Amino acid sequence: MSRRRALLRIAFAIAPVVALVAACGSDSGPGAGSGAAYVLKVTDPGNSGPLAVGKRDGTFDAALAPLGAKIEWVSTTPGFSSNLKLFNTKELDVSGAAFSPVVGALSKDVGVRIVAVQDPAGKDQSGIIAAPGSGIRSVQDLVGKRVAVNPAGKGEYILLRALALAGVPADKVTRVPLQQKEAASAFATGKVDAWASFLIPYQEAKANGGVEIATEQSIGSKDNSVVVFRTEVLEQRPDIAAKYLEVLQQLTARQRANPAEFENVFEQTGPRALSGQRLADALRVGGEATVPHLPNDADAAALADVVDVFAGNGVISRRITGADIFYDLKSKLSPAQLAAVQAGS
Repeated sequence: MSRRRALLRIAFAIAPVVALVAACGSDSGPGAGSGAAYVLKVTDPGNSGPLAVGKRDGTFDAALAPLGAKIEWVSTTPGFSSNLKLFNTKELDVSGAAFSPVVGALSKDVGVRIVAVQDPAGKDQSGIIAAPGSGIRSVQDLVGKRVAVNPAGKGEYILLRALALAGVPADKVTRVPLQQKEAASAFATGKVDAWASFLIPYQEAKANGGVEIATEQSIGSKDNSVVVFRTEVLEQRPDIAAKYLEVLQQLTARQRANPAEFENVFEQTGPRALSGQRLADALRVGGEATVPHLPNDADAAALADVVDVFAGNGVISRRITGADIFYDLKSKLSPAQLAAVQAGS
């Protein structure tokens, strides 16, 4: 009798372990269903854009569920280059970006690749602004001044390209390496004379009196918008990357057709909500949005411009090519998956 009780105790002790192993196994592969074992960590979109609508409506999770995956939205700081450590620590898998910070990331051996490119909209929404009392009214006036840039990112690219276009040697201007959050404070408190910035921080500083002296449009920027994945995710689950891209393409097409649906997505009032001229600008840019497409030869040529600017000014020590930076997603997909992505663009 005591032997039987001992066997029962052993059986009860083993049962939770068996159940745990079974549960882990059921969630570990493609098509795991509602278990959603694979968590894709994506930059939180804030209050606007295709990702915000997809987050609000659960569009991504619905599309990824049959693949046994779901989204985790990750809070980040403004600017791709300020979040590189999150990719290194596997806390972030997917983000929007531009060529420049990805070139900078690869020069530092960060394991990320570009899967899609967007012809940029709203190139008048990023550029160089000067402090109101600085006396700076042109790019030539930056000689001898301190300009905040996010290093090896869009801000540094904008400044270097603007200086070259204006015939100003880069070493005549002091580049102050600051990420967007720190640069905003430095600009507001007069610790720098000007700021090469982009998107929301740039627009906020401009609305608060910053003097615009150049834009991405005026300098002929080639720094296209991109969709970036952690390389390990692409190697493990290209099907998930393809489905994510397909949904993003569909949402971006909707944004272009009806941009008002994609602004003030969660909050109509408050600090994150847009109004007035800033809302009007955002609606215009949303209406110009182009659908992300798989990288092509024209994208490789645009990328080369960014690489040339950085390599020519010692920002990177090795030249990055399209083969280094573009992930060949189409070679990993089934004909049906590839057709879906290509149809979306």
